[in-house]
Amino acid sequence: MSDSKGPKVTLPEELVAELEESTDEAVEIEVEVAAGEAEAPEAAEGAGDDPAAMLEALNEKYLRLAAEFENFKRRSLKERQNLHNYANENLIKELLPVVDNLERAVGHARQEDGGDAKSLLEGIELTYRSLMQALDKLGVLGIEPEGEQFDPKIHEAIRHVPNEEYGSGIVTEVFQKGYLLKDRLIRAALVAVSSGSEEASE
Repeated sequence: MSDSKGPKVTLPEELVAELEESTDEAVEIEVEVAAGEAEAPEAAEGAGDDPAAMLEALNEKYLRLAAEFENFKRRSLKERQNLHNYANENLIKELLPVVDNLERAVGHARQEDGGDAKSLLEGIELTYRSLMQALDKLGVLGIEPEGEQFDPKIHEAIRHVPNEEYGSGIVTEVFQKGYLLKDRLIRAALVAVSSGSEEASE
């Protein structure tokens, strides 16, 4: 600014003071932002006002944070993989007694040469009850809507039939049960729906 050949520009004193202080303030702000509420240990110990030392301290802190973040990502990925691989563990534990009962029923039928149909039926019924108990513990609820009003949210009509016993829009037959998992539909019930009497349908 002291070149005598060029035009001389006079700056206001306030602006000159701001320009002189801007470098030191910028370094202080950078340290505060990078270190958060706590001051970087390297900057606090012997860095003084040396920008190079402060930059090196901040760079080391950045490298440490980057390494910690990579470790966190690896741990999160492993946890997600474990969750995916073993998400059905509780379901399997509940179903294992059902498998045991089926094996016993099959073994009994083979020993009897297929003999006692009553004992075989009892074994099948026992297995069915244990399976339904396991599903009930897991929050599975069966949908058997015969005689109820047709609800397209949880029923799927595969046939409309005239029926004098039921009014129009009533489920007259269930071909396949539906199931809810807690409050979520996992399979709609396949049903026949009454269209009313034949005279009304004509």
